[in-house]
Amino acid sequence: MSRIWIIAFVVVSLVTVLVYAQSDKGSGKGKGNWKPLPRDVARVVEDGGTEAPYTGKYLKHDKKGTYTCVRCGSPLYSSTTKFDSQCGWPAFDQALPGAVRELTDADGRRTEIRCARCDGHLGHVFRGEQMTPTNTRHCVNSVSMGFQAGPREEAFFAGGCFWGVEHLLEKVPGVITAESGYMGGRIEGPTYEQVCTIDTGHAEAVRVLFDPTKVSFKKLATIFFEIHDPTQLNRQGPDRGKQYRSAVFTTDSKQATTTRLLIAKLKAKGHKVVTEIQPAGKFWPAEAYHQDYYQKTGKAPYCHARVQRF
Repeated sequence: MSRIWIIAFVVVSLVTVLVYAQSDKGSGKGKGNWKPLPRDVARVVEDGGTEAPYTGKYLKHDKKGTYTCVRCGSPLYSSTTKFDSQCGWPAFDQALPGAVRELTDADGRRTEIRCARCDGHLGHVFRGEQMTPTNTRHCVNSVSMGFQAGPREEAFFAGGCFWGVEHLLEKVPGVITAESGYMGGRIEGPTYEQVCTIDTGHAEAVRVLFDPTKVSFKKLATIFFEIHDPTQLNRQGPDRGKQYRSAVFTTDSKQATTTRLLIAKLKAKGHKVVTEIQPAGKFWPAEAYHQDYYQKTGKAPYCHARVQRF
């Protein structure tokens, strides 16, 4: 009997290692259901290339709105931070909170900037040039960006099956899009099967893109706490597992503070809230068949309904 258990343990371990290894192969090369890119754009966003100077469509662009990541759609820069640096590429003196991450470039001298959500290459950041009061220049490739009129912000919520959370939050006035996906885990480009069958650390999460002039993060978070049960630990209704945990992945300190205050109000009312608050990391979009599930099928959420708690 002990030999059988040992053999079974070895087989399971090998399968798990192979699954993780396979998932890691997709890191940073458009895997994980990111938007497919034309070859010339992929050369920059996925391979770290650079477009020719003075050729980008956003170099002289002066409309008011938000510049977004071409691959995942995340907001990157407000038009109010754009300036003419005479360098040949669009320049911004600061990014939106939590929108980009910095790392040492392959040349060992410059500082590269990448989208914090999908890790797409944007360009480089330079400091100490005395061009703006922030003394900072984000030099960004036009092909790495899209543009949307008006202000845009993001919020990330996990509260059980993402179908219901997405469906109900997308109906809130001021929400532009809600997208099902995975966040908070250890592996790159997770699949639904991996999240369900092995401990990836990821939660089924929903990315909400919204217009802050029409709806506040506080309003969205309040609704989130009322459309799922924040007292259920690692489950929601009939769905069990860490991937169904309650969590708010915050993009900045303001979102974190707002979430803590809402949780404090709920606890004061006697609710034993177990919702986690974590900084937002990479958001991996779920497979296409998960998006707008209830709209496609005509069904109704089976474990999400709004209950007044505040």
